[in-house]
Amino acid sequence: MILPPSAPRAVTLDLLDPLPEPARRYLLHTGIVGHPWIYTVRLKQRGVFRLGEKKPWMPLKAEQVYTTEPPGFCWKARLKMFGLWIVYGCDTYKQGHGHMFGKVAGLWTIFDARGEPLDQASMVRYLNEMVWFPTAFLSDYITVRSASADSFEVTYTEPGGAVAQDRSVTARLTVDEAGRLTNFVAQRYREDHGRFTLDTWATPFSEHGVRAELLLPVRGQAVWKLAQGDLVYADLTITSVEYNIPLEEF
Repeated sequence: MILPPSAPRAVTLDLLDPLPEPARRYLLHTGIVGHPWIYTVRLKQRGVFRLGEKKPWMPLKAEQVYTTEPPGFCWKARLKMFGLWIVYGCDTYKQGHGHMFGKVAGLWTIFDARGEPLDQASMVRYLNEMVWFPTAFLSDYITVRSASADSFEVTYTEPGGAVAQDRSVTARLTVDEAGRLTNFVAQRYREDHGRFTLDTWATPFSEHGVRAELLLPVRGQAVWKLAQGDLVYADLTITSVEYNIPLEEF
């Protein structure tokens, strides 16, 4: 069992002082000042997903849990095919390593991936999804730099353990005048017919809302920015979020 501290410390305004203005604007907009530091997360998603440009869109429902110290996640999803919820997907990131696994009807494995490219892809995913538990942007393993008047760069450096401490990934986040996140862009490994290529990945956010007392992006797409054009493969909505709750080991 993973247990958060019984009395998490609160985020104070001075913790935002070293950040570039767009990052401060964003974090102030979320409402994290005065909010307890987030150690564990459980959220639920619904939406649509497809496995490729010419593949059909499938309804999706998923539950995902996270830890922030150390960073990790476990995403479990069901997708509807032929009118039945028979496609199962699981994506985990733990101790610096990623694992992606999927089956149809509990019988046929459609993907089972591990290795350094997937580790990098999982790190980028964790960095991206910190927008749903934004106290993580103040963690020691995160570095924030100014990029423009309305964007900032964030680097996540794997905090050691099973892998080298200098492995890192970087993304650019864009905000509007109010501090709402509008996009996240990073270089991320993509599996393409059995091989991995490093491509531009983006998650434009289209809706924001209050979840667990914080103002978060609650709907967005996942997009590969490829030479032949954009490949949109997911459109997801966050339906619920819980913080600092006990989690089963994953």
